[in-house]
Amino acid sequence: MPKARRDSAYEADVRPAFARPPNAKGGPLPAASPKTPTKQVRTKAKQSPSPVKRSGDDDRRRSAHTPTRGSPTKGTPTKGTPTKGSPSKTRAKYVSSTSTGETSHVLSTDALAKLNNFNEKTLVKEKEVRQKQNAKTGHQANEKRRRKSHNHHYSPRDLEEGRHGERRKHHKTRSVLSARLRRRGGDGGDDDGNSTKRRIFWMVVIVLILLAIFIPVGVVASKKHDGGGKTGSTDTTSNSDLNGIDPNSIPASAKGGYLDPFAWADTKDFNLTYTDEMVGGLPVMGLYSKWDDSASPNQNVPALNKPFDYGKTPIRGTNIGGWLSVEPFITPSLFSSYSARDNVVDEYTLTQKLGPRLAASTLEKHYSTFVTEQTFSDIADAGMDHVRIPFSYWAIITYDGDPYVPKISWRYLLRGIEYARKHGLRVNLDLHAVPGSQNGWNHSGRQGSIGWLAGTDGSQNGQRTLDIHKQLSQFFAQDRYKNVVTIYGLVNEPKMMTLPTQTVLDWNKQAVKIIRDNGYKQYITFGDGFLGLDKWNNLFKGVDSKLVMDTHQYSIFNTGQLAFTHKNKISLACSGWSGMIASANNPSTGQVSFYSIPS
Repeated sequence: MPKARRDSAYEADVRPAFARPPNAKGGPLPAASPKTPTKQVRTKAKQSPSPVKRSGDDDRRRSAHTPTRGSPTKGTPTKGTPTKGSPSKTRAKYVSSTSTGETSHVLSTDALAKLNNFNEKTLVKEKEVRQKQNAKTGHQANEKRRRKSHNHHYSPRDLEEGRHGERRKHHKTRSVLSARLRRRGGDGGDDDGNSTKRRIFWMVVIVLILLAIFIPVGVVASKKHDGGGKTGSTDTTSNSDLNGIDPNSIPASAKGGYLDPFAWADTKDFNLTYTDEMVGGLPVMGLYSKWDDSASPNQNVPALNKPFDYGKTPIRGTNIGGWLSVEPFITPSLFSSYSARDNVVDEYTLTQKLGPRLAASTLEKHYSTFVTEQTFSDIADAGMDHVRIPFSYWAIITYDGDPYVPKISWRYLLRGIEYARKHGLRVNLDLHAVPGSQNGWNHSGRQGSIGWLAGTDGSQNGQRTLDIHKQLSQFFAQDRYKNVVTIYGLVNEPKMMTLPTQTVLDWNKQAVKIIRDNGYKQYITFGDGFLGLDKWNNLFKGVDSKLVMDTHQYSIFNTGQLAFTHKNKISLACSGWSGMIASANNPSTGQVSFYSIPS
């Protein structure tokens, strides 16, 4: 682009057009040049200064541009001398004030009008020229920026990862879009505002189109993600079984409550005939009155109605964690929508955040879909013969200030046990969370301090847990559970590194007595409290003949063992853990006959 000639105004002839020689070069017009008035009332004409001798070119210019009517010619008399046929008063009214003539130049009305018209045309023409120059300058600047945008610079990392082609494609698309927007917005400088508005408009349109695409895709993906924890199940929630149930069969006092099947999110495989029968203060609603214990998971273990030789026959089982006791690292989908600011870290804060109604619907959907009958079928097909089912105290009861969803999980616990029965699996019943929290970890319901057997309400929460076992043991002492619920847990992972050891042992003894007094005759398991197996010598001697110590050996939380190959992990369990268990397996010193080792 040529540079502007800023000094041309000083070199060119800046005199008005009518006062310049014909071939003289005109300079740019001043920014605010006053227009010649069409009519000017003057009381007295001005007289030009002393004359100056003119060149021949000046004479020719005067003859070419000076109007003839009423205008002075060569030899025109000086001021006050009238021309022929023209009074001196009229001449005096239009005397020129230009200082280039020897005598005064008198301009007629017609000449002034033509001069004014000429000047106006000149101004308009020069303005148009400037506008075209500005438009051309702006277009060239835009073109320069566009060319510059194609000069991409790629980092070594881009070249190594092969992303330079993607970036070139991105810039090319952006350039094409910008060119289209420029063409639609125009090239003129006066259209910059409209062009910007058009760009904003199209950007908004593009964003809305993308949202219309991504939101439905996200919803579908979220639904698939929620169903990802079904362990291969294709079952969905259903309440179509209610078609044969008369709503009037539900008493008005029970409508909308736990005993009303029309209020359940899932009625599949439940007995929907209304009953308010209780055992140990716990409802049997949903259970069928008949059962069959003839199933066996595989040919290596006896059927449910045959004795299982504990202590001699190995237990092969698995744990269904994250189902009825929600754990963030097992079911992250329930927690991933919250930020750190929300501080949703356990089931307590989750239900508190959701509120009673939304928490109930959210968790019941989780209960009904996360584990289904297909889950138990898969466990049996994998060669397992036992399943450990963790559940929380709010399946039984809640207390003032608890945000937990009460009782709904109880119904799904009972249905889960029936699915295990159907596939020949024996159940290890695990009370995973107790009032006050037994370890302060998130899987106990509430992360933080330990309020069970410790703290201000420690004794009260210990008693509440004994009361819960009183109800549970009465219910599972029924004849229908003697072959399927063969292991009954006291409390999961009490943190005995912090809790007083003797206090926990005394509580265990009370709980065992309550359970036995209520008629439960199968095995009872208690946790080792992470004390180490060698420290349990003579600690719990002579309490009961059918006790099982529950010791948890984890590799998932050991960063060194995480690097192990599958073969090394098996070797660790077989050589390391089995030797430790064998040395501790001594009932004469208070130890028990076998151990449960989830890892």
